[in-house]
Amino acid sequence: MTSILLCGHGRMGRCLEELIREAPDLALAGILEPGTPSPLPPADAAVDFSHPGLLPRSADYARRTGAALVCGTTGLSPGDHRLLRELAEAVPVLWSANFSLGAAALRQTAARMAAALPDFDIEILEAHHRGKEDAPSGTARLLLEAVDPEGARVPVWGRQGRTGPRDPREIGVHSIRGGTEAGTHTVLFLGPEETLEVTHRAASRAVFARGALRAARALAGRPPGLYTLEEVLLEGGREKK
Repeated sequence: MTSILLCGHGRMGRCLEELIREAPDLALAGILEPGTPSPLPPADAAVDFSHPGLLPRSADYARRTGAALVCGTTGLSPGDHRLLRELAEAVPVLWSANFSLGAAALRQTAARMAAALPDFDIEILEAHHRGKEDAPSGTARLLLEAVDPEGARVPVWGRQGRTGPRDPREIGVHSIRGGTEAGTHTVLFLGPEETLEVTHRAASRAVFARGALRAARALAGRPPGLYTLEEVLLEGGREKK
């Protein structure tokens, strides 16, 4: 049985709670929200899909109790990421902008395609629901890193006006917002008289919630460190204690 502390109780938090209560091998240890008193029962893992303002409390809980921290909060600042790296010296930590296994496979596929097609132009498109507060999405940024790991290209965050001919070093990143779109990400490779397109579409938030809980199961009990989704779920990761 893996016990889970939920950090935040918004749309994703409620989806996570429902899945935890349905799973025979998971138990809900409690819910951490901004107004929750600090004393909370220990858990094997804390799962945070809230907002950057709650991250310090989630990190403090993990440090005090030894719980693994699975964080899917986007819009984090450089200071927030530094906090996660420091926390990883004490407990296992996994941050990802997207916990879908399909999206993880998309990143790996896009990286291989970029290496195989160095002279092709690359464009990244992402679409999310009207309530999403950050743009471009964290997943779009991860895809940008995947296709340009050395940072040799120039990201262009949308285009407007008389931009002139496309600079071959550009990677355009475009955001669409509207409706109840759970998340669609596309990477386009455009070459002379041929185009390749790879797309991942999430049908609901449950895709991300299931991936996060699978990560929590896998991360609980592992040595301290900063883990990646691919390492924990697709490649096995470091051995458990």
